[in-house]
Amino acid sequence: MIPDLRQQFNREFTPDRYASMLGLIDRGCGAPVDFRVAETPIFLHRTLLDEMASAGAQLTRSLLNDPAYLAAAGRAIPSGYRVAGESAHPHFLTADFALVRTAAGSLAPRLVEIQAFPSVYGYQHILSSAYRNIFELPESLGSFLGNLDEESYWNLVARTVLGEHDPENVVLAELDPLHQKTLPDFLVTARRLGIAVVDIRSLEPVGDKFHYRNAAGRLLPIHRIYNRAIADELMARDVTLPFDLAHPWDVEWAGHPNWYFLISKFSIPWLSQAPAANPVVPPAVFLSDFLSAGGRAQLESAAVPLPPFAGPQTTYTELLLKPLFSFAGKGIQFEPTHADLEAIPADQRSGYLLQQRMRFEHTIETPHGLTQAEIRILYLWPDGGELTPVLPLVRLGRGKMMGVDHNRNQEWVGASAAFYPRQD
Repeated sequence: MIPDLRQQFNREFTPDRYASMLGLIDRGCGAPVDFRVAETPIFLHRTLLDEMASAGAQLTRSLLNDPAYLAAAGRAIPSGYRVAGESAHPHFLTADFALVRTAAGSLAPRLVEIQAFPSVYGYQHILSSAYRNIFELPESLGSFLGNLDEESYWNLVARTVLGEHDPENVVLAELDPLHQKTLPDFLVTARRLGIAVVDIRSLEPVGDKFHYRNAAGRLLPIHRIYNRAIADELMARDVTLPFDLAHPWDVEWAGHPNWYFLISKFSIPWLSQAPAANPVVPPAVFLSDFLSAGGRAQLESAAVPLPPFAGPQTTYTELLLKPLFSFAGKGIQFEPTHADLEAIPADQRSGYLLQQRMRFEHTIETPHGLTQAEIRILYLWPDGGELTPVLPLVRLGRGKMMGVDHNRNQEWVGASAAFYPRQD
């Protein structure tokens, strides 16, 4: 999106440099990266990144200041997954944006989803650094947001994850972490912060406190949990934890589990229908409302093109069907038919939304043709601090789905990073 930088990178790219970069990333993480890394970063103006970062923060604050929304979202937390000791605000936030072409011909961001859950803060720094080092990107290009540099970035990560606790008493907890594709991020984080990575199923309750065993087998109390265990995965794999998650444990959470539900795709219908809805949010309704409570009329009033109803075969080419609490694009259906919608049991329809489909603009010139980008803004919000955008994460793709799992058999697509001219 900055033509001279794009053309210079493409001109100087070589497969050998790309291979060297992959090796540098693996060494920097301490484990092989088990998803596709794109050959290129993207180059865009700081004003566009700031626009997205500001929109994500504004939307989050509007949700936190809406008691009716928070009450409704709280009621959507599945039984057994409401955890005591909820923090006053989420510690982590991600906001994903598509770039679309407006009627006026300009590029504009549109919200894909927003989620109060940690992302790959450690890995993304390694990736950005590898692009910079291997491809000798000029120092005039920045990557951090929020007026941060490498030192202040990691200080903010540490402050958010550790709180005021000794790293020995903080753990990163995930389900089967050694076999997650995000393991490289866990290892970077553990090394930088001095914390242990543990399987959430291995936590040992003693009274009202959790404990874990360190590398020497010593049982240590846990004062704070950096939670990376995704509730949707626990439910999908029918995992039974050896303790009651809903018990009022004497522990702090960095990334309290309730926020995974409280700020999620559940928020998008609320954000798109607010009296002063931000134009960055595409129109969306809950499936239950679309089928029974005027949701279709709401989409039509928002100028979403819908076909006349013609029975079960009616196909909604401009809608996406999304489960509210899935991750990594799981369960998303393009162009659902009315029969697809009706096939979801009535008592489960409140767990889905219908969202206007956004046509990602292909903006990245590559040797394999124009490629589209989804840009994620990563935020940190430490105790006693402010919600701060810290780093952009990028996914490049040429298909319907943008996740790294959906672009394995192509080139110049996958996980990527963003750089901007500092003079912006």
